[in-house]
Amino acid sequence: MGAAPVSGIALRPFLPADARRCIEIFRVSIEELASEDYDADQREAWSAKADDAASFAERLSASLTLMASLDGQSVGFASLKGQAVLDMLFVDPAFARRGVGAALIDALVRIAEARGVGRLSVDASDTARPLFERHGFVAERRNLVAVGDQWLGNTTMTRTFAKSAAAGAPTTRH
Repeated sequence: MGAAPVSGIALRPFLPADARRCIEIFRVSIEELASEDYDADQREAWSAKADDAASFAERLSASLTLMASLDGQSVGFASLKGQAVLDMLFVDPAFARRGVGAALIDALVRIAEARGVGRLSVDASDTARPLFERHGFVAERRNLVAVGDQWLGNTTMTRTFAKSAAAGAPTTRH
């Protein structure tokens, strides 16, 4: 049985001081949440992308990165690279499947829509793919990505927006 949804999730912009916590969330999320989809060597190679803390922090700073917190504790983050690429989404396993990832996706979708982006894309891990499907993203192609000496599979998914003249609000097209 899944954990109860979390209420009271607060979102705010990423600050440079958040980098260390983001690296922790990134690593523990990969190790614990992706263990059914990726083997130990793949997870180790993926986690190593945060070994250069300065580079990882720069990647987050270069994007519109949102932090999710609960009771003042940072529990997840997601970033929008450029105008239309959801680049990273990671949630502390202690708060997984309780609405944190959904809140982050919803916020970045709203931002993309408000910017007039016609389409938002993500290269979703096998672990995250079902979450993105629940949020209206559709699989377009399967990818194999070299990470260190490992190959990791992911799926490019997109969500297309169309403005609804009747409602005056964007709607999703599949």
